[in-house]
This record gives sequence, C-alpha cells and structure tokens, in this order.
Amino acid sequence: MSSTTELGANGYWYPGDPNSEPARAVLEALRGYRIAEQEMRPRIRHQLDINEKDMQALHYVMHASHHRNALGPTELSRLLSISTASTTALIDRLVRSGHVERQIHPTDRRALKLVPTDKSHLDMQTTLSRLHERMMDVASSLSPGEADVVTRFLLALTETAGQEPHVTQHSDPVAGPS
Repeated sequence: MSSTTELGANGYWYPGDPNSEPARAVLEALRGYRIAEQEMRPRIRHQLDINEKDMQALHYVMHASHHRNALGPTELSRLLSISTASTTALIDRLVRSGHVERQIHPTDRRALKLVPTDKSHLDMQTTLSRLHERMMDVASSLSPGEADVVTRFLLALTETAGQEPHVTQHSDPVAGPS
C-alpha cells in the first residue's frame, strides 16, 4: 500500500492525511446515506408492486408530468437505456398496473405521451409521504447558513460524480478491497 493512501476499515480509499479526518467523516456519512437509500428502494418497489426499471420509468414519467413536459416512449427508452421493445413491455406493465396512461401527444397527434394516473400519485404519496416528512424534519433542523453549505457541497459533489474519472497510472500496484 502506498504511504499516501490507506484502505479504511470499510474498504474505501481516502488520503491518509490526519487533517482530512473531517472530510473523511463527511464522505463516510454520505456513503452511509447512499447505502440506506439503496436499501430503501426495494421496500418501496415491494409496496408499489413494481420492479426497478418500472420504478425508474415511473419516476421519469412523474417528473415530466410535474414539469408539464410530454414524455413519450422514445424518450423513456433513451432515459432508461433500453430497447424500444423492452420499453413497450415496460409501458404495458405500468398501464396494466394502473400507474400510467398512454395519451395522444398534444402537439403531434401521431405521437403518444405517457401520463401518471391518480393511482400513481396516491400510491407514491401513501408510500413516501411519511419518509418525506421525516427527511424534511431533518433538513428543516438546519440553520439557513448550514442548509446553504450542505446544498453547495451536494451540488458540487453531484457535478464531480457526473464527470469522467481521471485514471492515473501507478508505478506500484495498489491493493483494492477484497
């Protein structure tokens, strides 16, 4: 292992500099949140009785509807990175489950738009409202200054995560987590 990098007990690398402990604690807390959020998703899918791709699709459909955008099957296929045939089967499942309706596009009568149903909104509200209330309670406990710092940090981290990683070549191999 190199002298500037250490493998933490959790199997992740961070600079070994003792001055980086506050930053390490922040990243560990964020990692813990991400794990908790990932573990929450199957519980929500189970309550809604849909699979992961269907839940992603429903999120995109509801987001587009909330922003008054028309989302069609082609755009959904692109967003989910799945074939048009898989998208058709997915939309059929969401229509059968009562979560989505196909409607004629308002400006292009040859096209379809996907619209969440009242059932979708009710299911999401029933399933997520208490969780969202608890999350809002936590966020509301921050002072305006703290909220600003957290928001700037998360936006910067989101931008960083969206960038291509820069691979550097090491002269000595570094052991990774097993």
